[in-house]
Amino acid sequence: MDWIFLGMIIFLFGLAIFDLWVGVSNDAVNFLNGAVGAKAAKFKTVIAIAAAGVFFGCVLSDGMMDIARHGIFTPAHFTFREVMLIYMAVMVTDIVLLDTFNSFGMPTSTTVSLVFEMLGAAFAFTLIKLVGDGGLTFAECINSAKALEVIMAIFFSVPIAFVFGAIVQYISRIIFSFNLKKGLGLKIGLFGGIAITSIVYFMLFKGLKHLSFMTAEVKDYINENVLLILGGCFIVFTVLSQLLHLLKVNVFRVVVLVGTFALATAFAGNDLVNFLGVPLAGLSAYQDFSATAGANPDTHMMTSLMESASTPFIFLFSAGVIMVVALATSKKAHTVLKTSLDLSRKNEGDEMFGSSKAARSLVRWGNSAGQTVTKIIPDSMLRAIDRRFVVPAEAQDNTVAYDLLRASVNLVMASLLIALGTSLKLPLSTTFVTFMVAMGTSLADRAWTRESAVFRITGVLTVIGGWFITAGAAFAACFVVAALMYFGGTIVIVLLIAGCLYCLISSSKKLANKSQEMQEGDILFQEILQTNDQQAVLPMLQRHIGICSAELLVRYKSCLSDTTDGLFTENLRTLRKTSHLLGLTKREIKNLRRRETICLRRTEPTIAIRLSTDFHLVHNSLRQILYGLLRLSEPALDHVDNNFTPISQKERERYLGLRLRTEEAMQQVADNLRALNFEGNDKMRPVFETIREDLRTFRHEVLVNMHAEEANLSTLTLLLHVIQETEQICAEMADFAHFTVRLEQMAK
Repeated sequence: MDWIFLGMIIFLFGLAIFDLWVGVSNDAVNFLNGAVGAKAAKFKTVIAIAAAGVFFGCVLSDGMMDIARHGIFTPAHFTFREVMLIYMAVMVTDIVLLDTFNSFGMPTSTTVSLVFEMLGAAFAFTLIKLVGDGGLTFAECINSAKALEVIMAIFFSVPIAFVFGAIVQYISRIIFSFNLKKGLGLKIGLFGGIAITSIVYFMLFKGLKHLSFMTAEVKDYINENVLLILGGCFIVFTVLSQLLHLLKVNVFRVVVLVGTFALATAFAGNDLVNFLGVPLAGLSAYQDFSATAGANPDTHMMTSLMESASTPFIFLFSAGVIMVVALATSKKAHTVLKTSLDLSRKNEGDEMFGSSKAARSLVRWGNSAGQTVTKIIPDSMLRAIDRRFVVPAEAQDNTVAYDLLRASVNLVMASLLIALGTSLKLPLSTTFVTFMVAMGTSLADRAWTRESAVFRITGVLTVIGGWFITAGAAFAACFVVAALMYFGGTIVIVLLIAGCLYCLISSSKKLANKSQEMQEGDILFQEILQTNDQQAVLPMLQRHIGICSAELLVRYKSCLSDTTDGLFTENLRTLRKTSHLLGLTKREIKNLRRRETICLRRTEPTIAIRLSTDFHLVHNSLRQILYGLLRLSEPALDHVDNNFTPISQKERERYLGLRLRTEEAMQQVADNLRALNFEGNDKMRPVFETIREDLRTFRHEVLVNMHAEEANLSTLTLLLHVIQETEQICAEMADFAHFTVRLEQMAK
């Protein structure tokens, strides 16, 4: 039976490759956020610097993987088979969980997931063991203190990082303002000295503590002379920063790139255990079992895992290569990074999250608190502070999420807080700290306006909630997987691994298709946000309206077809799917309206006011068409769901002919919009009026037939409703076609 356990080891290392890949996708946001958000260098250059830091951290790590060996549970009380199943359950669950979060673009903590997965699997096997061995206790089998540390880390890191990030950014902005090219003087040297010294402090106490050359003697020397080392670094880096400034080198850019390298090194050196710890512990267990002649996997206890073990260099080197390749090529890393940048960017844009009651309450409370504070501070001081937050024309750059000052503060504060937490024995999470610092600095920098604050806060609350969900989901999922593996045996293990791989492959395909299907309207919207030319906005906005409206009309046409086909063929699945799609479309229309309002603000005020009425009429028609489809979908779904009498074949055929003409007319309007042929849409109004007249005639015929003895009144009533709503859709389409003609003058 040894071949089964050998296969498990092979699977563990195979899954470890995927885990390294999805782990980097999740944690890349920690060290890429600042450099990418401020465009401190070309994206490839930033990736190269981060990759160098990741590789440096991997190959020079001391490879101590104790958390997976005996940090969560006591292996001396578990058999070889139980330990191997625990590790298999952890790896399968970890990959699927992290990949799920990455697919939704939600950053989470790999440390939290690993700890609670191991806790869940160990808890499952402990319950099984306690049933058969009353002499054991939970305290003997499970190290619950470690799980408690992680939970405390969440509570500590979230408010601390947010508050300190906001305070330091606010002070920094008052000192430097938004004009980072003038009036720097000696301030830039001091800032560079403090920032780079902070990063060095972070690397000494967090980033480099697990590197191989950090022997006990070196650590002791650093701890005994920390003030001397940091004082020397401050003097050297202050002088160096001032010299660089005199040589026309952007010190903020240097700070950001150095900070990126430092965080990447720390990530690789400290979080490597989250990806390699489990398979290496499994390998160590297998080697111990194989070295014992005649060992029984059901009785051989894993006392050997109680000892620490260092990882061979080949594994560290290979892990570094995989992580570097993943960092450079993973699309999901870019998705997770986008979430953080969207929530902290300075400009309005396409908000990823909607509004929530909690966010609205927090915004109202924040506004009230702000008004109270402003009453206390003298007006002259308020005016002076407000001037520091005015962005001069020469400093405006719509191509970046935020400037280099905020990027520097993000990296420096994250580094300092993580280093401080480490020195105080507080297990602060890199993910939690870096994300919340970025949110705090964006709030202090007045990036959250009254128009966007509620969406940003909803996003932050969603991400924070996801961190807590991670712990619960990891524990519960791994508990179930471990139990299934124990009771189901080899067949269930193979099926779970196959299911894990299927989820990864399917997720990757969906992401690839989503990237390929990125709509032209989305691209145009991003281009509008990045342009500073008011004259160029109008033709781009005209194109944006045409494309997005055309896409909606095509979807409307499809929903009209699917709803009525689902009704006539009694296809409940199609009706439910269409009803769900219409619900999502309602939110998309609202977001589209908000997008175009943001774009209008980038034009001259007089033009924006003149065009706002036309925008309202166009979007009102789009909404009314959607409401007509919703009114059509709901009774159709209810009719089929209750198995009522279907509509007769004759009446179906008569309606389908009219529906086909309606769909063709809708498609023609959409084609005209894509081609910016607005005059062609005006010619479509008589077409819709003709269809409406034919629908009225059809309705009159149905009313006459209702007096027939064999007629089913509920079915004919539904048919009348379908005809009425289709007629109303045609009326709204006629108005919509007319209103779009008025947009032709937009670019002129």
